[in-house]
Amino acid sequence: MTPPTVLVADDDRSIRTVLTQALGRSGYQVRCTGNAATLWRWVEDGEGDLVITDVVMPDENGLDLIPRIKRVRPDLRIIVMSAQSTLMTAVKAAQRGAFEYLPKPFDLKELLAVVGRALQAPAPVADTPPGEAHDAEGRLPLIGRSVAMQEIYRSIARLTTTDLTVMVNGESGTGKELVARALHDYGRRRTGPFVAINMAAIPRELIESELFGHERGAFTGALNRSQGRFEQAAGGTLFLDEIGDMPAEAQTRLLRVLQEGEFTTVGGRQPIRANVRIVAATHRDLRQAIRAGQFREDLFYRLNVVPIRLPPLRERLEDIPVLARHFLEKARDSGLPAKSLDQSAIERLRQHRWPGNVRELENLMRRLAALYAQEMITDEVIGTELMESGIDAEPVHGAGSPEPLALAVERHIRQFLAASRDGMPMRDIYDQVIAEVERPLIQMTLSATRGNQIKAASMLGLNRNTLRKKIRDLDIPVVRGIG
Repeated sequence: MTPPTVLVADDDRSIRTVLTQALGRSGYQVRCTGNAATLWRWVEDGEGDLVITDVVMPDENGLDLIPRIKRVRPDLRIIVMSAQSTLMTAVKAAQRGAFEYLPKPFDLKELLAVVGRALQAPAPVADTPPGEAHDAEGRLPLIGRSVAMQEIYRSIARLTTTDLTVMVNGESGTGKELVARALHDYGRRRTGPFVAINMAAIPRELIESELFGHERGAFTGALNRSQGRFEQAAGGTLFLDEIGDMPAEAQTRLLRVLQEGEFTTVGGRQPIRANVRIVAATHRDLRQAIRAGQFREDLFYRLNVVPIRLPPLRERLEDIPVLARHFLEKARDSGLPAKSLDQSAIERLRQHRWPGNVRELENLMRRLAALYAQEMITDEVIGTELMESGIDAEPVHGAGSPEPLALAVERHIRQFLAASRDGMPMRDIYDQVIAEVERPLIQMTLSATRGNQIKAASMLGLNRNTLRKKIRDLDIPVVRGIG
């Protein structure tokens, strides 16, 4: 049986080489090219069982090639790779019919797994594509190139082609409504209304009326019939923010709507069809609220069809520079003076604990643009503003608590990279960092078990022989004769 042929288009020779070797070792035939024209000729000639294409190529954008490929060979799967790892890239790839989108740098194991799934997937069903996304990154609803954000972009891109109910979980200020808006703006219901309601901001006695509307005379003060948010959002998306604060009686009515697909107004008898996509959001742990009897378990499973967790800013510190620049540009566009950040300011921002998350960062950037005369913002200015605003400006680990391991490692790696920039030749940084973490970990575990290697191996989750090899390779002193 002839193995499947993978067509690879990427103008980077090193990526073509890596993919050729990896795919070849996995048993696939591979044909590579550095331009879109050759790829198109191969596709037209009926060659290939799968396409892997870059976005930016010298003669044509890979995303623009996808619809043409789909017209002549609708069953041919396409995997898109791109260093332009933004939400719009992921959304456009999904909208134009790509099987999967992978941001660069990609993980080879993940790519090979995607290739396997693509070749085994059933033939796609023709569907009306959602609306085209715009190109301007300055207007992106979500920004960041961290691994965590890439996963969110890919989830949103997949969900734009469905009406599945989505539950967005994240701390205040992480951008939960931005996710809901992205799902709406680039999805099937983009031409309909986007209606948001914050459950925490509505008095308990008015929530049912706000959601489902009421008839004239339904209660004291109901002088006229009023539409609820379900009616207002008909044909579009209803965003239920802070769903964890919904009172029990309203939870029961919402569950009935989700089960039956229809509702009645307060005081009304005529059922109304619920024609909305539901996106819910909360900063609370709803599973804990269920255990405490504060949230219905059956409603949770109706809402939690597709969960999306938005990471707090402290978990994606690498996104701070691009976010800060974006917010300074927004401030400039609104009429405030143009500002920029030097490297010391960016480092100071990385050290902050960000209890208010992305919203806090945006507010800080606007204050800097409005209140400070100098064009270049330094770390002293950042520190002063955080302290004067009453926000704890201590590093993320804070006083009296241990520094998170990731931050300690990050700081150490920065020193390696800084030394490299200063002209000191640095090699094998990966091995050096791993050894510096691994050696004290094993050494302290052996100390805690008084040299018992069997117990130490169990605590570390290692095979005993593996532990012994690491002890030998890392030259770790141990108490002989124990374990």
